[in-house]
Formats: sequence, structure tokens, C-alpha cells
Amino acid sequence: QVQLVESGGGVVQAGGSLRLSCEASGRAFVMYAMGWFRQAPGKEREFVAAIDWSGDNAYYADSWKGRFTISRDNAKNTVYLQMNSLKPEDTAVYYCAARRAYYSRETDYDYWGQGIQVSVSS
Repeated sequence: QVQLVESGGGVVQAGGSLRLSCEASGRAFVMYAMGWFRQAPGKEREFVAAIDWSGDNAYYADSWKGRFTISRDNAKNTVYLQMNSLKPEDTAVYYCAARRAYYSRETDYDYWGQGIQVSVSS
């Protein structure tokens, strides 16, 4: 079992930045690729970014490439999502997820956090 807890969400003005954190507990963190997803009101959950076990390879959905950066610190069992130049349309609940071995752009991850709200005001 892996437990994931997100933090760092909140309300920010358009153009601002937030850094989300997701701390993992349980089985070996390095065994998992980590992903960030988001779900806006009335919409399906969608892929934002993912990172492989080593942190050497990161993957982004086109919508957020260049504004968001995913990283991980295996010594702290934590994955981060740095979000810059935020827009009102970035408002959503953000979820981190863990997947054995390789990353995926689909929601076929093995473990999920409870989600954290990010609200961007205009």
C-alpha cells in the first residue's frame, strides 16, 4: 500500500504561482512513477504531468508544458508540481498518483491522493 497526501493548494491571483507537494508513505517510493492529474468542475480527470522513478524523465500534457514543472525528491518521498503563470482555467482539484514501473497518461494509476483544490481568481 502507498498513501499519498497532497498539500500546497489554495487561492491565487491570475499570473501567480503555487507549488503542490505530494508526500508518499508506505512501500518503496522509488518503485513508482508519479503523476499529477486535475479535475475541473463538470469535467473528467485529465493528465497534467508525470515523472519516472529516477526523476530524470518528465512528461507533460501540451496544455501545461512550459508553465508547470514536475519534480521529485526520493529522499523525502515527495513529488512536486510547480505551477507558474496561473490562469483562471487552471482552477481544479489536483491529484497526485503513483504507478508501478512506468508512467502513464491515462488514469490507470495504482494509488491516488485525496486531491487538493487550486483556485485561480481573475
